[in-house]
Amino acid sequence: MKEIQSIGVYCSSSVRVESVYIKAALELGEALAEHHITMIYGGGAQGLMGKAADAAMAHGGRVVGFMPHHLKEFEDPNWAITEMHMVDTMHTRKRLMFEHSDAFFILPGGFGTLDETFELITWGQLQLHEKPIVFINVNHYWDPLEALTKNIFEQHFAKPEDRNCFKFVRSVPEAFQALLKAPEPPSPEPMVEWV
Repeated sequence: MKEIQSIGVYCSSSVRVESVYIKAALELGEALAEHHITMIYGGGAQGLMGKAADAAMAHGGRVVGFMPHHLKEFEDPNWAITEMHMVDTMHTRKRLMFEHSDAFFILPGGFGTLDETFELITWGQLQLHEKPIVFINVNHYWDPLEALTKNIFEQHFAKPEDRNCFKFVRSVPEAFQALLKAPEPPSPEPMVEWV
């Protein structure tokens, strides 16, 4: 596996989640800093994403955020991070987060988290990338999704080899261990062309 220098983090921007999820976000931010891995995320100051970013910064980490201008109506940009980039659209944000990330960690989140993550998985299916995607299944939050993906494979709506596009783990430490076991991408890596 190539050296992981940056990880895209997808998770909730909600401030109403239970403390167990906040604890995991803080743990992830601290761990990214300790591993000297740059956190790439959506740039928000609140919810799990804000907690993870703040924890990474508090422990000497590097954090880069990408936020579309229109989202300022819904959530505050986190100007306290290393780099904050205001971009034109959600599509631009998705593209830049993908391009700047060597792997992806998915903490619990809502529809936005699922939207961005499913796009990453689909790109993996289409062999546009082989970057690891790891769901951190805190408090069994992702259990229903894990069951659904199992059913997708069992009912032959996805190829067996597509199981390699993502994995589920139970904790932040297991997520980092999963990166060590990720398959080596072919050389040269597939090129992605953005239209």
